[in-house]
Amino acid sequence: GAAMLLWLWLWLWLCVCCWPARGLRIHEYLYFQVLSPGDIRYIFTATPAKDFGGVFNTRYDQIHLVPADPPEACGELNNGVFIQDQIALVERGGCSFLSKTRVVQEHGGRAVIIADNAYDNDSFYIEMIQDSSRRTADIPALFLLGRDGYMIRRSLEQHGLPWAVISIPVNVTSIPTYEMMQPPWTFW
Repeated sequence: GAAMLLWLWLWLWLCVCCWPARGLRIHEYLYFQVLSPGDIRYIFTATPAKDFGGVFNTRYDQIHLVPADPPEACGELNNGVFIQDQIALVERGGCSFLSKTRVVQEHGGRAVIIADNAYDNDSFYIEMIQDSSRRTADIPALFLLGRDGYMIRRSLEQHGLPWAVISIPVNVTSIPTYEMMQPPWTFW
């Protein structure tokens, strides 16, 4: 009896102390849902920048996700007027994650989603860390898988649309599992 109780206590302790990753995992991610165009009406998973950028204090039920022009957003944006008060979709490469975030912030963007430039990346999240410049950024910066970013941009191009309409952040714990609309190219 006592040995069994001790074993049970030890097992519970191990579950709580040594395997927290599964329970905490949801906090490492931020989710957004594309509302339009309809062919990519899915819930996407992004990871917040590790040591720079702001947090979402507001939930945006309908906000534009605007692909930056040029896509790497390392300088002046040709479509900066459309990014004002919206969220920019930017591509990795050319300059630091922080530089991209600052460019979007300077154009009045509410946040930036930086997609990997490896279009076939459907599982590897990159940790976005500050560069060595000691600059800061106040808007949230998120990292998106390359495959997801590519599929969003491709859909917009096919429909001739300048932006997608999204909700961000989305609380996936409040969505029944049958409604968990993950992109079909994602392995969950």
